[in-house]
Amino acid sequence: MQLDKMVAFHKAVGDPTRLRIVAMLRQGPLHGQAIAGKLGLRAPTITHHIKRLRDTGMVYSRRDKNTIYFYLDEKKLELMATAILRIGDEQSMKLDELKGTVEEQNKVLANFITKDGKLKNMPSQLKKKLVILSYFVQGFEFGRTYEEKEVNEYILTFFDDYATVRREWIMQQFMYREHNKYELNPREMWPVVVKR
Repeated sequence: MQLDKMVAFHKAVGDPTRLRIVAMLRQGPLHGQAIAGKLGLRAPTITHHIKRLRDTGMVYSRRDKNTIYFYLDEKKLELMATAILRIGDEQSMKLDELKGTVEEQNKVLANFITKDGKLKNMPSQLKKKLVILSYFVQGFEFGRTYEEKEVNEYILTFFDDYATVRREWIMQQFMYREHNKYELNPREMWPVVVKR
């Protein structure tokens, strides 16, 4: 998540009405009229608040016949809410801990990457998966925006399942996507950093 997106998230949840909507959606999906009724507000007011929550990605909608239901993406909410805790983690690590971590990461890289730089398979264990994702995402430049096609072409140079890798980079906060355009998040937000 880019820093400006993190700020937008915290501004969005910094409103009492939106916090109440998030709490209600944790209990299950609701349509706008139901939310308005429970909060004693008018529908246009709810529409405004829902839009702010949708802009952060923590709320999404699905249509059922003529009714639009709003859902809370709890995993996204948790990732966004805890992203601030990951800023500066690298700086707080002790040098000996960092050394041990780098050795472990190098072992994972050796086990999952062939001599010609191809990914054998995506690890199922999260810790190993993060090492692999952080290694390959470093093929992108900071500050540059990439089209989805460019991202896919890069992934195909080392792995056939570009959709999985692309999705994991977003879910694990290595990259940010908006309107099919991709950009690296600041390194401080990455869960694991491996020097190439």
